[in-house]
Amino acid sequence: MAVPGGGAAKRLVLETLGWVLLLAGVAAIFLPGPGLLGIFAGLALLSQQYDWAERRVEPVRIRALRGAAEGVETWPRIVASVLGALVLAACGVLWIYYPPAPDWWPLADSWWLPGGLWTGITQIASAFIAVALIVYSYRRFHDKPEAVAALRREGDSESPATMG
Repeated sequence: MAVPGGGAAKRLVLETLGWVLLLAGVAAIFLPGPGLLGIFAGLALLSQQYDWAERRVEPVRIRALRGAAEGVETWPRIVASVLGALVLAACGVLWIYYPPAPDWWPLADSWWLPGGLWTGITQIASAFIAVALIVYSYRRFHDKPEAVAALRREGDSESPATMG
């Protein structure tokens, strides 16, 4: 038997999750993390309720995939991406371990590695997501000019009206 108001509760949960993912994606553009992926996921959920979000899902999806393809075009980019993910994971371990502030630290000790355990866990999770996305991008786009060309054609077919 359906619970009365179940549709409203589902809508509220999906809309809240959509906004959280969208905001996290915007933040991840400036912080470590898969920003465009978060924005795309948030817009995909919000597009079920809002026309403005529906118009932006496809351009963001294409831009995210183009970024993925560009990230694995050359070996230096792949190596730099993997090293970046490893550094991010190492920083997460440092945050979890939480060593005391070094002697050279000019600020109060409370400003040393702010955020503690959950910041470290988030950094390590972001590193795992980054590696997974690198592997996905490599398998889908590296040395596959036909896949990259198809993505470019798909992006070129987007009209300026849907982009803005």
